[in-house]
Amino acid sequence: MAATALLRRVRWALVDHPVVASFEWQPGRTLGATPSFAAAVVCAYLATVFLLHRRVLPLPTPTPRALRAVSALHNAILLALSAAMAAGCVLSVAATSPSRWWAFCFPPRGETATSGPVFFWAHVFYLSKVYELGDTLLIILGRRPLTLLHVYHHAVVIAMCYLWLATRQSLMPVALATNATVHVVMYGYYLCCSVGLRWPPRWKRAVTELQIVQFLFSFAASVVMLWRHFAAGGCEGMAGWVFNAVFNASLLALFLDFHGAAYAAAKGKRSRGEVGKAE
Repeated sequence: MAATALLRRVRWALVDHPVVASFEWQPGRTLGATPSFAAAVVCAYLATVFLLHRRVLPLPTPTPRALRAVSALHNAILLALSAAMAAGCVLSVAATSPSRWWAFCFPPRGETATSGPVFFWAHVFYLSKVYELGDTLLIILGRRPLTLLHVYHHAVVIAMCYLWLATRQSLMPVALATNATVHVVMYGYYLCCSVGLRWPPRWKRAVTELQIVQFLFSFAASVVMLWRHFAAGGCEGMAGWVFNAVFNASLLALFLDFHGAAYAAAKGKRSRGEVGKAE
């Protein structure tokens, strides 16, 4: 009974709350609902990264303790937000989906209204990606290496999330729930690191591999969506899906390259260490 009552309260907060249930994406009126907003955020991000990375702008020098505290708070916020978005999206689909295929294929020809709980969480997800740009600032402040994969991913995901909403992209609920769930694990790991809880190296590798599995899963889900698109009268938001598919393919290639470079090198070091001990 207690679990049922808790689930009822969670569903009210994440699905039935008036703010969530009455949400409507209105181009030009909803926060961030213009291509100029997304473009401005991406351009400002890239310019700031370039200027800070090149030391054109003065770079603050926080104490290690202060930086760890800020990192812990940042990661805790994103952990909680990711969990809320994953749960909110899944419960919203379960409560409002008009058919079992809806999460994979929105009805075409404008039959899908950009309103209701699922689109509320898609909007929250979009805005959360703007907040996630703080990841980069923390890396720069910590004087850690900044990779092309990191900057490219954080910049282009803003455009991707805008297109989800602007084109009513099919597969959006699946992609949102999957990505937010992966981010629960990822930011949970980062939070542990920022508060000094050190995990074995294999856990860091597992986080990277989980992200790779996410992209592979997205392609498997796309097969279902394309089947519905061609066999059942079409799916909404195909232009947005094409952009998303190309972006995911590029991320998969970059993550595989990163995985090979980072963990093959680590394996090589361990092997050389073992040889050294034997000698």
